[in-house]
Amino acid sequence: MRHSRRSVISALGALGALPMLSQASALADETKSVDSRIDATLKKLYAQAPLAKELSASAKGILVFPKITKAGFLFGGAYGEGVLRKGGVDVGRYNSVAASWGLQAGVQAFGYALFFMNDDALAYLDKSDGFELGSGPSFVAVDKGMAKKYSSSTLTKDIYAFIFSQRGLMGGFGIEGSKISRLK
Repeated sequence: MRHSRRSVISALGALGALPMLSQASALADETKSVDSRIDATLKKLYAQAPLAKELSASAKGILVFPKITKAGFLFGGAYGEGVLRKGGVDVGRYNSVAASWGLQAGVQAFGYALFFMNDDALAYLDKSDGFELGSGPSFVAVDKGMAKKYSSSTLTKDIYAFIFSQRGLMGGFGIEGSKISRLK
C-alpha cells in the first residue's frame, strides 16, 4: 500500500498533537476537580454558617481556600491554594502563605473563605502585589457568635472571612503575617 507524502506528514502531525490534547484533557479534568472541591467546600460552609450563604448573594467575589496546612514549633508557617469565584465562575487561582513566630507548637489544617462585598475590595486584591490580611480594605473574621447576631444588612465591612473545617492541634500565641497572591 502506497501512502502519499502529504498523508504521512498529516499522520505524523496528528501524532505530535496527541500529547498536547492529553495535556488539555488533563487540565480540563484538574479544573473540574478544583471546581467540584470548591463547590463541596462552599456547600459545607453554608451548612455550618447560614450567614455565609446570605452574604454570597451580594458578594462581588468569594475567595475560597479549601485547605490551609499550618505547622510550627516556635517558628511556624502555613500554606494553601484557593480559587476566586465571581458570579459562580472561577476566575483565578491564589495561594495563601503565612509565617509566624512565638510560643506555639502543633499542626493543623483548616479552610477559609473571604467574601469581598464591594468592587473596591475586589480591585485591591487584583492590583496589590499580594493581599495582606489586616491591611488594605476593612476586614472582619466572622466567628460563630457573630454569625448568630448579625445579618447581611447589618454587616458593613469590605471583606468577611469565615474559617471552617479545623482539624489538628495548634496551641500558643505569637506574631503572624499572611499574604494572598495570584498564581500565574
